Formats: sequence, C-alpha cells, structure tokens
Amino acid sequence: MPSNRQMFDGQLKEIREAIIDMGRKVEEAILNSVQALRSGDLELAQRIIDQDPEINKMEDRIDEIGTTLIATQQPVAKDLRRILIAFKMASDLERMADLAVDIAKVTQRIKGEALVKPLVDIPRMAEIVQLMTNESITAYIDENVDLAYKMAKMDDEVDQLHSQIMRELFVFMVENPKTVNQSMLLCFVSRYLERMADHATNIGESVVYLVRNERIDLNQ
Repeated sequence: MPSNRQMFDGQLKEIREAIIDMGRKVEEAILNSVQALRSGDLELAQRIIDQDPEINKMEDRIDEIGTTLIATQQPVAKDLRRILIAFKMASDLERMADLAVDIAKVTQRIKGEALVKPLVDIPRMAEIVQLMTNESITAYIDENVDLAYKMAKMDDEVDQLHSQIMRELFVFMVENPKTVNQSMLLCFVSRYLERMADHATNIGESVVYLVRNERIDLNQ
C-alpha cells in the first residue's frame, strides 16, 4: 500500500501533468485565434470558442485535486507553495484561453471582410505569447528561475509591438474613417495579446515564488 507521501507525490504529479496539458491547449488556442483572424476562417474561430469549456474543466480539476490535498495532507513550506501556485497558474491559463476566445469573436464580427492591412505585428505578438506560455510552463516544471525571469524581457517586446500597432491603427482611423470599426477591433486584439503576455509573466512570478519563496513583480 502506498505511503501518504507517495500518494501526495502522485497527486502533485497529476496536477503538473494537468497544467502541462492545459498549457498546450492554451498555446494552440492563441495561435489558432490569430490564424483564424488572419485568414478569416470562421469555422476555426468557432472551434476555439467551442473548446473553451474543456479548458475551464481542466482548471476545475486542478483546483479540485489541490483543495483535496490541502484538506487531507495539510502540506507546508514548498509542498504548499506547489499547490498554491498551481491554482494561480491554472487561473492565468484559463484567462488566456478566454482572451483567445475574445479574438475568435473579433474574427466573427469582422465576418470575412478584407483586413485594413496585412497582419504582421499581431501574428508576431501571438508567436511571442505562445513561446512565453510554453517557457513559463517549462520554468514551472524545471523550477527554472532564470527562465521565469526571461518572461519580463519577452513581455517588454510584446508591449512595444502593442504600442506600435495602436499607433498604426489610429493613423488608419484618422486617414480613412471607414476603417474605424475594424481598426478598433484590431486594437482590441492587440490588447488581448498584451494581456495574455501579462498572464504568462504572472506564471513566471509564480515560479520564482515556488523556488525562492519570494514575491516579485515582473510586469514593471
């Protein structure tokens, strides 16, 4: 019969695997949401929306396992931090998935219209955010603080792209008022991606808290 510690470690492993799986699904949602926008693929946009409840259930499962562990095992120190940051990470990932849904809904609102300009910087933002998500999960699994701190630099790059996109779209709106509606929607998309990067950075902060028991702010 497995010991309490073995059972505890087994459930911690289940939480880690659930976070890895959730992270993969969020990465896919991020890239697909921008691909749907770029190509006007309404079917892909709807698929992202339809898959969101599955990601919500994954967060619920992580919360359920962690809550049970706290109630039955009364973990302390680093074991407790592992569970607490799992709650926080699952929440950040779930919010990122919601933002991918928001981008998919923008695609539906545009309804296949020709875009005011070819999308270059928005897909670049999505690629960086996807990489941030992947590396933040890796930092968590490996307890790699250096990789966690890397989130701040990548977040700065996303912020710079967001500012550039906003400037360009405001010029479009001023020069051609007919583009206002779509340009505003694309501003929202850029903002959604910028918020996703903040959530990925939050995961980096959680990793630092796990390893060093130190709360930091990488979103400065």
